[in-house]
Amino acid sequence: MTVSNAAPGAGVAPAPVPARSRKRKPRVLANTIAVVFCLVWVFPIYWMVNTAFKPADEVTTMTPIWAPLHPTFDNFTRALTQEGFLVYLRNSTIVVVAAVLLSIVVGFLASAALSRFRFRGRRAILVGILFVQMIPSGALLIPLFLSFQTLGLLNSYVGLILAYVASVLPFSIWVMRGFFVAVPVEIEEAAKVDGAGTFRILWSVLFPLVMPGVIATSVFAFIAAWNDYLIAYVMLKDQGMYTLPVWLAGFSTNKGTDFGGLMAASVLFSIPVVVFFLIVQRRLVSGMTAGAVKG
Repeated sequence: MTVSNAAPGAGVAPAPVPARSRKRKPRVLANTIAVVFCLVWVFPIYWMVNTAFKPADEVTTMTPIWAPLHPTFDNFTRALTQEGFLVYLRNSTIVVVAAVLLSIVVGFLASAALSRFRFRGRRAILVGILFVQMIPSGALLIPLFLSFQTLGLLNSYVGLILAYVASVLPFSIWVMRGFFVAVPVEIEEAAKVDGAGTFRILWSVLFPLVMPGVIATSVFAFIAAWNDYLIAYVMLKDQGMYTLPVWLAGFSTNKGTDFGGLMAASVLFSIPVVVFFLIVQRRLVSGMTAGAVKG
């Protein structure tokens, strides 16, 4: 009878690492990166709101104050009572609403034509739209200014609205065209069999199906027109027609910058964008299949 001198457990393969443990490490790393990214993205917004509620002595201190020691609404009062606020708010509302509606209508019809109709030069138009979208908006500002000067559109709402529509239209067409291409042609054929005409199909069938693209376009157009400073400052000469981004620049003068009032005004300036997105985001998903079940 032979007695083995091998150590206990010798020759036994190590227990395999569970698949759950192997997947946990990449997931933890990804979550950590995501949290860091979110903190970096949220911090400027937090600091803007934080500064808006600080008195002047806490705003200009060299030591960071992470929360207002003596919260105040004086900055908001000073921002709301600044000269011309309601006038600039009215100007921004007129220009933004018109630019959003016009960009949606033109982009919807153009993307429908480029995706559903076959005609000579269609590919050239698509390449041209993509090329224009790649050009920085600042590079087109001088040609746009000279063109509008020749047409007599400077210092007018119409000229500013057209400038905003021209800046967002390439993006709008490309986004909505992708949704048009994804819609099966059989849906249109079924509508034609039922006797629907072209405009009936566009409004009752295709429009609900491409609603997410319309919403994405409207959000982009709203943000572009609402936040723009350069185009409004160049195209407008009359101060009574300035928009809110130009109004924000009024907090910086030769005497210095009112940082508290500027941050409070920036908070007020950001609220319409947030509200607009909250209103339209509910239809972002519901519009995906709404048109397919409508008669």
